[in-house]
Amino acid sequence: MLGRGVEKSNCHATVSRVSLFQVDIGQAVFDLMGNLADGNAAMARHLLRHLTTTKMLRNPEVYCKASSWFSSSTTPVVDLRSDTLTTPTPRMREAMKNAVVGDDVYREDPTVNRLEEMAADILGKEAALLVPTCTMANTAAILVHCDGRFNEVICGDQSHIHVYEVAAIAQFGGVQSRFVQNQPDGTMDIEQIREKIRPLDDEHQPWTRAICVENTHNRCGGKVLSLEYMKQVRELSSAHNLVLHLDGARLFNAATALNVRPSEITQYCDSVSTAFSKGLCCPLGSIVAGPQHFIAMARRARKALGGGMRQAGVVAAPMIVALEEMMGRLSEDHRRARTIAEAVNAMGDNPVCKVTMSGVHSNIFMLELDGVVTPEQLSQRMQHVTDQERKSLGEVCTALMFPFSKRTVRIVTHNNITDSDVDIVSRKLQYVIEEMSV
Repeated sequence: MLGRGVEKSNCHATVSRVSLFQVDIGQAVFDLMGNLADGNAAMARHLLRHLTTTKMLRNPEVYCKASSWFSSSTTPVVDLRSDTLTTPTPRMREAMKNAVVGDDVYREDPTVNRLEEMAADILGKEAALLVPTCTMANTAAILVHCDGRFNEVICGDQSHIHVYEVAAIAQFGGVQSRFVQNQPDGTMDIEQIREKIRPLDDEHQPWTRAICVENTHNRCGGKVLSLEYMKQVRELSSAHNLVLHLDGARLFNAATALNVRPSEITQYCDSVSTAFSKGLCCPLGSIVAGPQHFIAMARRARKALGGGMRQAGVVAAPMIVALEEMMGRLSEDHRRARTIAEAVNAMGDNPVCKVTMSGVHSNIFMLELDGVVTPEQLSQRMQHVTDQERKSLGEVCTALMFPFSKRTVRIVTHNNITDSDVDIVSRKLQYVIEEMSV
């Protein structure tokens, strides 16, 4: 165990031993806090520095948690891993505290009812339903569209539904997903989708019931699907009597990027899900929307999935604030993402990483690595501040980024990120790229 009284000369050996034998991370973090509480900030920094060279704190979330305890007196942390890190605004917290509530399962919560009416109107649908998460929204929607067995949905191989939702549609609905390769811009080739649609008269094959698209597209780097593309998929689905479901977890970012109302995107889909816990800053909550009969069945699916909530007005209240106040500021996140991307692009042809500027559509973009360093190495270097870096840059930070694949690092801007943060991170990235290019 690490102790507050451990001598500095023994720190490295002790920390290495702790991490190698996987002693509880909580104990290590406790000792970091203990040294800080005792006024030994230097020891705390020393412990953290060595912990981050081991597996103990390679998890950026754990690193951020530990570093935040003494960041106020040392180096600020700029967390660019995800927009799910946003926290409720003061007005949201006030709205939660003062929310008028009732039993939503009985449909007697006035705040939930108001939210659902507002969301349906903004999304251009007959009705909407509050659910805890966007994964539940997608799952409920597909369970309704694929009632019964023998069914299949078509989605992208990089889609959230296919990659990140624990095969929920298969687990709970017996629905098979058939994927089409996502293009770098987040789309699926229309002809490839057409080829994946099953014939209705072959008893050996499942029935294709729905096509699912994602806008903006997370794993493709926040790409925005154009209105023309949405129209093309709509025409294809209609021609084959298929349902089109839109995973719009970041739909409001897509609408911001296209400079259109959300309903101009959703007009092409039968159902849509959208999350409020990302760029819109709510602590939780998503909406699924569609026709009245669809929402009636989605309500039953929500209940079966464990999403029926009682006094849910405390969840709905900040979501109302988000619809009133937060959509309009998403362009700031997009601008800040582009500023960081431009800083990398300004480094020109370097052996470390590049950014395809034409692919920076929203608040998410990818650093594309050329193999000189790994995503983990670049991300870990961005978590540290060297003496030379401090001397060269003056104002420095610890920057948390997400090693996304074998050749990419994801950067996401959000409401917690300021223009000052962007400036510091941009200069740090340029410094690190130059350093690693040698």
